[in-house]
This record gives sequence, C-alpha cells and structure tokens, in this order.
Amino acid sequence: MAARQTEPVTVISLRKLSVAAAEPQPRESKTFTVEDAVETIGFGRFHIALFLIMGSTGVAEAMEIMLIAVVSPVIRCEWQLENWQVALVTTMVFFGYMVFSILFGLLADRYGRWKILFISFLWGAYFSLLTSFSPSYVWFVFLRTMVGCGVSGHAQGLIIKTEFLPTKYRGFMLPLSQVFWLAGSLLIIGLASVLIPTLGWRWLIRVASIPGIILIMAFKFIPESARFNVSTGNTQAALATLERIARMNRSVMPEGKLVEPVLENRGRFADLLDAKYLRTTLQIWVIWLGISFAYYGVILASAELLERDLVCGSKSDSEVVVTGGDSEESQHPCHCHMFAPSDYQTMIISTVGEIALNPLNILGINFLGRRLSLSITMGCTALFFLLLNICTSSAGLIGFLFMLRALVAANFNTIYIYTAEVYPTTMRALGMGTSGSLCRIGAMVAPFISQVLMSASFLGALCLFSSVCVLCAVSAFTLPIETKGRALQVSVLTKPLGHFKKSLALQFFLQTVLSMKVIYLKCLRNRDKGYDNC
Repeated sequence: MAARQTEPVTVISLRKLSVAAAEPQPRESKTFTVEDAVETIGFGRFHIALFLIMGSTGVAEAMEIMLIAVVSPVIRCEWQLENWQVALVTTMVFFGYMVFSILFGLLADRYGRWKILFISFLWGAYFSLLTSFSPSYVWFVFLRTMVGCGVSGHAQGLIIKTEFLPTKYRGFMLPLSQVFWLAGSLLIIGLASVLIPTLGWRWLIRVASIPGIILIMAFKFIPESARFNVSTGNTQAALATLERIARMNRSVMPEGKLVEPVLENRGRFADLLDAKYLRTTLQIWVIWLGISFAYYGVILASAELLERDLVCGSKSDSEVVVTGGDSEESQHPCHCHMFAPSDYQTMIISTVGEIALNPLNILGINFLGRRLSLSITMGCTALFFLLLNICTSSAGLIGFLFMLRALVAANFNTIYIYTAEVYPTTMRALGMGTSGSLCRIGAMVAPFISQVLMSASFLGALCLFSSVCVLCAVSAFTLPIETKGRALQVSVLTKPLGHFKKSLALQFFLQTVLSMKVIYLKCLRNRDKGYDNC
C-alpha cells in the first residue's frame, strides 16, 4: 500500500496520505493573533476611554513645555538673566528629555509601556512641584531638567493607543490627539495671564502640575498593551485584556486560541540599524530633529516677537522700556518687559492654529499617505517662516504665526503616527524613544536661534528655520516605507528571511551541480559509444 512506502516523500505527500488514512485525525484548532483580535473586536467604548485618558497625557506635557515660554520674561526680570541664560533653561529641559527618552524607550520595550508611563508621570509631577520652590536660577534649571526627564516618558501613551487601535482608525484617531496638546497649551497661557500678575510664577507651576497628578489616578483604567504581553510570552494577560475590551465594546473575540511567537530579542538598538530599517531610521531621525527645531522655534519666536517687538526692527534692545524697579534695575542690559493682556491674546490665537489644519491633515494622512502629506506640510512650513520677514501689521503677524503653528502641529501629528506604525512591536517604544531623543537636539538648539540669533539677525534666523524645513520635506518624500493601511508589524524579519533565502540558494546550487553532473556523465557515455558530441 501507499502508506507502507519506504521511499522518501515530500511533506505534501505525507499530508495527503494522512488525509487518506482510515483512522480519523483530530481537527486542527483555530488560532488567531493580537492583530486579528484587535481588528475583529473593532472600535468601541474602550477606545473612547483610551483616547480620553491617554490623550490627556498631551495636556500635561503641553503645560510643562509651554510653561517655559510664559515664565521666561518673569524669571529674566527676577534673577536679571542674560539672553543665553534664558535660552539655557529651555535647552536643559530638552537635554533631560533627550537622555531619558532613549532610556525609557529601552525599558518600555523590555518591561512594559504602562509601567514606564506611570513612572514618568510620578517623576514629572514630583519635580514640577519642587520647581515652584526654587531659591535660585541654578536650582530652577536643575529641577526643570528633571521635569524634562519625566516628560520624555509620556510618549508611551501614544504607543499604547497605537497598539490598541484597529488599522483603519489610526489615521483618524491619532491626529485628533492634537486637541489635547492644544487644550494644555491654551490652559497654561490662560492660567499665566491670571496667576502671574496676581500670585506669581511659582503658583502657576503648582497649579500646572495638577493635571498630571489627576492622570496618575486615571491610569488604573488602562491595561498594559496586549501586543507587548504576547511578545514577552504572557499570553494569558494579553487574552484577558482582549476579552475585557471585547466586553466593553459589546463585541466578540475571534474563534480559536491566541498564538504569538515569544520574542526574546526586544528593545535592541542594533535592530534600528538593521539593513531593513537603516535608511528609514536615519531619515526619521533627520525629520524628527527638524520638526522639533521648527516647532519650538515657532513657540519661542512668538514669545520673543511679542516681548521685544522685533518685527520690522521697530524696537531695538537699547530702546526697550523697563517696567518698574529703581534706577539700578533700569540700567541693567536685560529686558524686563512683561507680557501685556494683548500679548496673551495673541499667543492664544496663534496656539489655536495648532488644530486649524487638523481636518486637512487627517484627510492628507489617509488619502495621500503619510510620506506625501508630511513633505507637503514641511514645504509649506518653510515658506511661512520666510513670510515672517514681511513688514506687516499686528494682524498680519498673528495670521502668519497662526499658520505656522498649524503647519508645525500637522508635521508632528504625521511623524508621530508614521514612527509608531513603521517599527515592529519588539522595537516600537525604542524607535519612538530614540526619535524623541534626537528630536530634542532640535529643541535644544531652537532657543539659541529664537532668543539669541533672532535678536542679532532676524532674517538669518528665519532662513535657517526655512532651510531645515526644506531638508525635512525632501527626507519625508523619499522615505522607503509607506505605512498607510499597513498592519502593525510584530518583529524584525530580516534574519529569518535571510536564513530562508540562504537555504533556497543552497538548494538551487545543489540542484544545479547535480544536473551538471548528470549531463557530464551522459556526455561521457555518448563519447564512449563513438558519438562526436554529447
């Protein structure tokens, strides 16, 4: 019988024989992955709660970052600071952000996104409160640097959202998170306009730390990422999380058993520079650095334009009127010009611009794709930086700042989504962490351009910002991978694929050698028989 053949057979033949056997074989149980479960469960109430809680991390982050812009004029006067000293505060905040962004990314890929997010909020809230008791400029710089270290972990909130959202909703829901950043920016500006003239900047910092403390208590409603759990072999925890989401969404789980490979190599920096992702990683780093440079450049330049009235050279350093104080303070070279109510209004209007292009940004991301959408908005950002040099009215300045804030916010929206989608689960947090770290180099340089170089050469500073944006536009257009409609990847497949290709090549080589041997032997036999050719 065929079942008793002793000849070697292929795997396909064995399967056919087993089907033909008389003995009934047990049916293979159905299996599914986390990606299958997320797509089957769909969008529902859990994702709305996830969007509100994780999105609110943007409120806390925006308040901590924007705080420097509204407090700078006050500490400049209180501690009689030079321009470079004011710029150094922002630079050190982003230095702490840069260092800890990589560290938190590594730890998040190894120990979990939720844990790192929780620790970062505790850290940030604690040092933010301590900042309000700073006795000197040196202590203020040190404590704000510690706040920057904590804020760097807030990006894990975006990763958790990305890993729980179905594919078709990521392009719509993630850009809407910009609403929370806008809310945080408007809130800190509004609070500054009320608290700084009355209670002072120290009370402003204390009040600004409250949203972060509230969020710490809300994190218990959000589970650890199911994708992370299965990558560590904790399938039961991932299954429990998915079942909980299905109940909340009043949906059903896929049939079968949750099966995912256990990924031992997680959070390895070498994977970012693997042949498959090397070009993508390098270009993403350039784009992150440039976008951050432009974004914080716009924010700090707005404050400088209002504080010093630099547009059209209408007021030089020597002509700035010093408000209040004795003759000794009035002779001090530092500016002591506080924000007027109209300045706060201008900052609010320009900040609202961050959401103005959100609908167009969402359409561009979902229909044009991430790469083309980003290259267009970066090109427009470069153009509007140059338009700031036009001598215009106050309304014209507000309009230009409004559009710039809208464009730089759209840039950040797109690159956040792209970075979270392009990397696999094993290195997603690390990819975000290293990108966020490189991005802070741009943020560290921006204060010296917006607060120092802009005073010396307004056009030179604008040309520098514009040139960087053009470089980012080209880099975005030439990115090798488009993530629109693409499922989230689980692991780096370069090495297994390489082994697979090598085995195929070896089989092909052996078959070729065997065929040549057969032809050669046949040729020899024909020659022995007296034939002239083979």
